[in-house]
Amino acid sequence: MTTSATSKTKNRRRLAVALTAAAVLAGSVGVAHAEPAAGPALAAAAQPVGWAGIVREQVRIDFGKGWVTQAELTYPRGARGRLPLVVMLHGSGHNDMNQTLPEGKGATFVPLAQAASREGFATLRFNKRGVTGVGPVESTDPAQLNPKNPYAQIQRDAASAIRFGAASPKVDPSRIFLLGHSEGTNVAANLAADPKAYGIPKPAGVIAMGVVGQDIKELLTLQLFGRMLLQLHDEFDVDADGSLTATEAADGLIGQPTEVAAQIRPVLLDGRKVRASTDTNGDGRIAIDAEAGTVLRKATGIDNYPDVPGLEGLRDYVEDIARFPTVTEALPRFTGPTLLLNGENDLQTPARVARTADAAVAAAGNKDHKIIVYPGMAHTMNITPKFVPEFGDPDRQVVTDIRAWLRSHH
Repeated sequence: MTTSATSKTKNRRRLAVALTAAAVLAGSVGVAHAEPAAGPALAAAAQPVGWAGIVREQVRIDFGKGWVTQAELTYPRGARGRLPLVVMLHGSGHNDMNQTLPEGKGATFVPLAQAASREGFATLRFNKRGVTGVGPVESTDPAQLNPKNPYAQIQRDAASAIRFGAASPKVDPSRIFLLGHSEGTNVAANLAADPKAYGIPKPAGVIAMGVVGQDIKELLTLQLFGRMLLQLHDEFDVDADGSLTATEAADGLIGQPTEVAAQIRPVLLDGRKVRASTDTNGDGRIAIDAEAGTVLRKATGIDNYPDVPGLEGLRDYVEDIARFPTVTEALPRFTGPTLLLNGENDLQTPARVARTADAAVAAAGNKDHKIIVYPGMAHTMNITPKFVPEFGDPDRQVVTDIRAWLRSHH
């Protein structure tokens, strides 16, 4: 693998699953963690676990341009007739069919595929172009890892997977659902908005987790810069006056991860005093937005977009995805049922964006739309600290809600 390809791969993996995180709209639902009426212990005891009772068929899908990807078609053992299908669309980065999370901390699509199969659905999971196996294991071919117009290619590959599923004798091509996470929400919305352009059947429904409903530049600004100001307001500014004394700054750094403290301390403190170069008006306090914000914004280089320091290998990707409509722009053109899911603590794709996307779907006249915003959850749909999120499988409540929605749309 070339050095440039390696750099791009690492940068894509940083963004992977990341585009690397209440008021309720009319016609939508806000949900916390409600237990099933029968009680979780009884429900769990009555249900098979893992892949029990599910057929896992290894298949290969030709994506064109010299790439045939490995995939897995699952369906309930003993199922008869053609089944509805859920096609799973990954977050950004070189993800395998399971969307295996970094640090070995789970796999987004495995529990969802198992749940869907138990509701009588077939599911199709596939390795992205450039991924040769679960891990993910990546190809050494830079042309496959980093194709020209990368986001457009991701959409075309997803369409190839959908056409493959539609051609299966196990699948009813009129009942294909798209389930996307992060980048996959944008892919699903773009495909559902204009299925004829991609040569696919009209989807029977769209499920979006971690909704990319805003321009990529705005989302990256939040991820790289804005989240630090939010953290200063939420975790440092005890009296909520918008500024920090030296004591507040020092206390706020207690317990922060080393890398976070190393980024913030030099902006706020010089020894035991506030940093004079940040305290531009000399009042002995650091105004979070006007003073710390100015320094942090410059340090992140976000104003050099798309040439953001540290994300050089992502320039082709961010410029390409910016050419396409966001979920908020595309999904209202789809007339089928939609389910939008977002964590309230998501600092990759914030809950406000998901609410805006759902409102746009409603305004377009779609009567079968629903949004759930989960307290305490971040971008990978698990309970985790807001500013120092940990990866993990989707929370049980998320799996339960998707399963219930699929059941109602079988």
